Amino acid sequence: VVPPLQLVNGEPVIKASVAYVVDQESGQVLFDKNEDAVRPIASLTKLMTSLVVLEAKQPMDEVLTITDDDVDRLRNSRSRLRVGTTLTRQEALQLALMSSENRAAHALGRTYPGGLDRMVATMNAKARQLGMNSTTFVDPTGLSNANKSTARDVALLVRATANNPLIAQYSTTRRHAADLGGRTLQYINSNRLVRNGNDGWGIFLQENGHNEEAGRCLTMATRLAGRNVIMVLLDAESNGNRVSDAERLRRWTVAQIGGPEALAALDTERANTRKAAAREAAETRRVASARKAESRKKSTAVARKAEPKKTTT
Repeated sequence: VVPPLQLVNGEPVIKASVAYVVDQESGQVLFDKNEDAVRPIASLTKLMTSLVVLEAKQPMDEVLTITDDDVDRLRNSRSRLRVGTTLTRQEALQLALMSSENRAAHALGRTYPGGLDRMVATMNAKARQLGMNSTTFVDPTGLSNANKSTARDVALLVRATANNPLIAQYSTTRRHAADLGGRTLQYINSNRLVRNGNDGWGIFLQENGHNEEAGRCLTMATRLAGRNVIMVLLDAESNGNRVSDAERLRRWTVAQIGGPEALAALDTERANTRKAAAREAAETRRVASARKAESRKKSTAVARKAEPKKTTT
């Protein structure tokens, strides 16, 4: 059962410090809370990293090597890309976007034409070009809390990247088997809403991230009530709060655009999506259980054949 939309003074209660919802095409603001507050944006940075990498038109099949320079010494964040790992630029881009892989993002910056400093300068120049006048970048990963922006500026970045098919595709890939030069690793999307099959969201671009100063951050481009909408959340206290805030904003936005009928349709779609996901999960468990039982049966049969036959005297 979906709870009713709770409003205070006619608006949803959003726990994140900053929230912003805007129509992608018209620019109509549908919700705003501290949208011009300058805040660290953590891995939302990787949208700009990806944009300038693609605009540089470097060979996507060029093989990069993860070096010690790519290791995070600032926050000692974990990475599955050990030093010496080789991967293509395309693979690094996908892992940076879908799984917020910091070493992959740093390697993209390090191998940018002119090096890392040139990459950061290009990111800032691109921000000015897009009208992101309150935005500053100092690295391609978002690990530094000096990577700062506003929700309004982030929405401009999303608008610019949402039309790029590779960024849209890679950022919303649910699962991916990464080819890492002789070994394969399974990666999942770091955004729960994408990872769980969108739950009726219609997300066609996303990025999320967190660090101590930035809190939990999220931005998405999604289709709601027939309109393309950009949503930005900065400085949520927890991943649970971030997802709950996003759900409140989704229901609020749908109600604003389409009225009660659209909201009721959304709730029905959401319920049906969850039922379908539950059925799929149950079927997956049933198949796994059947295979396990069959495997045990075969093992028992093999063991019995291997037993020495009894002899009679």
